Amino acid sequence: MTGQPTKRSDLYSRITDKIIAELEQGVRPWTQPWQTACPSDRVSRPLRHNGEPYSGINVLILWCEAIARGFSSATWMTFRQALEYGGAVRKGETGTTVVFASSFIRAKSAETGEDVEHDIPFMKAYTVFNADQITGLDGRFQETTTPSHPFDRIGDAGRFFASTGALIRHGGSSAYYVPAHDYIQMPSFDDFRNDASYVAILSHEMTHWTAAKDRLDRDLSRYAKDRSERAREELVAELGSCFLCADLGVVPELEPRPDHASYIDSWLKVLDGDKRAIFAAAAHAQRAVDYLHHLQPRMANEGEVA
Repeated sequence: MTGQPTKRSDLYSRITDKIIAELEQGVRPWTQPWQTACPSDRVSRPLRHNGEPYSGINVLILWCEAIARGFSSATWMTFRQALEYGGAVRKGETGTTVVFASSFIRAKSAETGEDVEHDIPFMKAYTVFNADQITGLDGRFQETTTPSHPFDRIGDAGRFFASTGALIRHGGSSAYYVPAHDYIQMPSFDDFRNDASYVAILSHEMTHWTAAKDRLDRDLSRYAKDRSERAREELVAELGSCFLCADLGVVPELEPRPDHASYIDSWLKVLDGDKRAIFAAAAHAQRAVDYLHHLQPRMANEGEVA
């Protein structure tokens, strides 16, 4: 008797199929928030009700949903959380499925009779609503911050990159990371269409940089030999760039790079054959961005960043 698909595998498939549909149209869905928003708007990751940013695959899910449905608020919350704030989800509104992934320890007896602990991963889905779908919030989740000058934001980004300690060289016409010698090569700053494009490309290469063995130890040994492995790593770097640009408040490049068409084709092949690939890529990208944040100097008496 053939087993029925589990809810977990179905969740992988539904989210992956949605992203595949966008890619087949030549659209990178994770860049849509910048393609459709006013360039002067503040860039942000989707936020929980308490202001904590979402991470990993949930960033992609909520960005895609916000653009598809025209939401202007960055904040999302559950039905119950809306009630706790004195609000109510409007009648007829449909929520968006996000996921919570974690693990638990289970002890099993080995053949020797000893108990061996196994780390068991699990994932569950829950539903959230955008603040635009909720009444009675009294505008508390609307944007009130005046955006800083773009050059100020890029200045912050420059300080961010410098604090990582990465060796960044400039010259030539290509951007790439060299694992064997552990440096990033970038074209001259003036060769980019604008400052934000420079930040976006450097964010991409910085994500590759985190793969080194003494950092996150993401295996790049088959990058040059295996098209599938290369596609997976490029997807990690692509998402890492988007996540980091959002954190830095920088609007990344809108003009597609010459290699994006071939990347999209390779991503489609990977995603079509592995429904968990986008989840893994988003998780790796999140770890890379978290690592870069942890390299930043902390101010005295500064609390931990959520």
